[in-house]
Amino acid sequence: MQFISATHSGALYQADCLDLLRAIPDSSVHTVFADPPFNLGKDYGINGSDRRPDSQYLSWCYQWLEQSCRILVPGGSLFVYNLPKWLIPIGAHLGTLQMSFKHWIAIYKPTSLPIPNRLSPSHYGLLYYVKGDRPRVFNRDALRVAIRTCRHCHGDIKDYGGHKKHLNAKGLNLGDIWDDVPSIRHRKYKNRAANELAPIVVERALLMSSRRGDVVVDPFVGSGTTAFVAQGLGRKWICGDLNDCSVARNRVASEGCEGSIFDSDTHPRLPRAFSNLRFLQRASPRSADAFRAEEAPVPISMLNAGPEALGGLGLSPAAYPSE
Repeated sequence: MQFISATHSGALYQADCLDLLRAIPDSSVHTVFADPPFNLGKDYGINGSDRRPDSQYLSWCYQWLEQSCRILVPGGSLFVYNLPKWLIPIGAHLGTLQMSFKHWIAIYKPTSLPIPNRLSPSHYGLLYYVKGDRPRVFNRDALRVAIRTCRHCHGDIKDYGGHKKHLNAKGLNLGDIWDDVPSIRHRKYKNRAANELAPIVVERALLMSSRRGDVVVDPFVGSGTTAFVAQGLGRKWICGDLNDCSVARNRVASEGCEGSIFDSDTHPRLPRAFSNLRFLQRASPRSADAFRAEEAPVPISMLNAGPEALGGLGLSPAAYPSE
């Protein structure tokens, strides 16, 4: 696991998803957003394979799902973006991990080519599960949408049966079919060659499931969408990817993200959600021996890179009370 960069609100690592997740203590994260490879043979870089036998792919998924559930606080949220083919067994497995089903959100994507002997696939799925029986945060009002009108006559597209006056003044409740998500396919709008997720998907997931100052984790950050959105919404974030992270690093650095949660030689500036960080006091950032092993929240071997190592984050459930 290699530390790449940090901003005032988060840290980026080049790391295997399991190494990253295993380094995070139990019950210390509010939202996990996972957009893993779909096992379609895509080229995401030199590390890893996106073409595995189905059984191996699912076995791998179950491992990072279990780690994701472990690190969530009670009532924390897990979002998994994938093909319906994989979300069915993934959802079944989550049901065995004390996770409660909240929603299957369909992301409308009517751009696929016809497939022999099948209907044309027209959506990806976003599974939404919570740890325990109830979400600690479910901010429906943050996601309300305006009443749709005709762009020509400006009249309402939908007939509300004479009950329009009774609609919520804040807007309509967002449904679980999202047909307003743009496909980012043209290189003019993409941050990398491989496919990437539209920020609106991550934005809605974080708005509904977290508050400002909450901690978000994405072990498959790719082009940096989750880090970029979390930072813009005032969330703290820990993100990683198995392959080159330069695009993600440049993206969060170029969007007005100045400063760092790490000072170069002394005690770091501590953002609020990381207020219980246990770093070196006045030692050099490379002096991991300054830590007492019993104080480290993860094995001391994780700290060999100094305070940049994720083990130094020292996340603790006590720092994030459920409200």
